[in-house]
Amino acid sequence: MGLFPRKKKPPVGGGILQTAARQEQPYAVPETPNPCEAALYTGLRRAVPVIDAAIGKIVRLTGSFRLVCEDRHMQPQLDDFVQNVPVGLTGQSLQSFADCYLDSLLTYGNALGEMLIDNRTGFLGGLQTVPAELVQIRSGSQPLERQYWLRGEQESDMVRIARPERILFTALNPPAGGVYGVSVLRGLPALSRILLRIFECIGQNYDRMGNVRYAVTYKPSADPAERAYAGERARQIAREWSEGMRAGTQGEIRDFICAGDVDIRVIGADNALLDTEVPVRQLLEQLIAKLSIPPFLLGLNWTSTERMSSQQADILTSELEYYRRLLEPVLRRVGIAFLRLAGSAAGVSVEWSNINLQDETEYAQARLWNAQAAQLEQQLENC
Repeated sequence: MGLFPRKKKPPVGGGILQTAARQEQPYAVPETPNPCEAALYTGLRRAVPVIDAAIGKIVRLTGSFRLVCEDRHMQPQLDDFVQNVPVGLTGQSLQSFADCYLDSLLTYGNALGEMLIDNRTGFLGGLQTVPAELVQIRSGSQPLERQYWLRGEQESDMVRIARPERILFTALNPPAGGVYGVSVLRGLPALSRILLRIFECIGQNYDRMGNVRYAVTYKPSADPAERAYAGERARQIAREWSEGMRAGTQGEIRDFICAGDVDIRVIGADNALLDTEVPVRQLLEQLIAKLSIPPFLLGLNWTSTERMSSQQADILTSELEYYRRLLEPVLRRVGIAFLRLAGSAAGVSVEWSNINLQDETEYAQARLWNAQAAQLEQQLENC
């Protein structure tokens, strides 16, 4: 006998007939992010195109960079390494590694990479990105020492990585005292689930109402002779109507002519679909506000003045500069590792390209004003 007695189920009074089968969403968002939070965010990007497009825009707008070596004699070798270093099995160049690294950082809140050393030459032979959930980070004997452990099915199956200096790890906005970062998609699954539910309902409504169905009603008159053949005439009307509709699929147009009181109506024509523009826009506004992407960059035609667009571009610029600050230590560490293995003790700095989100005419106008201001300052100094 169990600890808790089972209650008898109450008798069912009646059954409910469901006329339409429930269709499952192919990329449905799980109800809970645990225990596979990474799978949740991956499915979220597949299910909501706006989220995937926003992260892709952020990665591309972060821009390109160049590693500058303090030793000018090592600069050509460093440039060749940046352009031709293998990344995984299919990628090439340090820019490709940085894009994949930043994509993982934004999506999952953590990015993990590895520097691959060529055993034959002893040089830095390649880079690769690794899913961050495969590795657990622990504190070592020293306060700032980090140990990397490969996860296993059980706690006893974990294996410590012997070369932690080859591991590249970055956390996005980790909480105080925490090790792992927080994804930019944190907080979006609930909103995305509602948005997907609205889209699913719209699709089901169009399956029912968008595909036009007709109701043909034959009403015989009070004449006894006509009522005697009402069944046969109804079957004839149904047969001819079906033939006419079938012929329409082949491009043949047929007229439907019938004597008597015949009423033809479209099923559901008196009902209108729910207006989903307002709730969908409210949900999209929440998603875009979390991702800090101006709506016009995602092709959303919302009312936005030029002044508002300029301010949104400035906010996005500050976000991109923040992501650059997260990537810069990783890129600098890769460049220094290449130089050390090549026998150079020179330092490395990262030079980023300008973030261009404004019109070129605005930049030209700003350069003109700066030149005029410099000219006036020089004239005042000469006086």
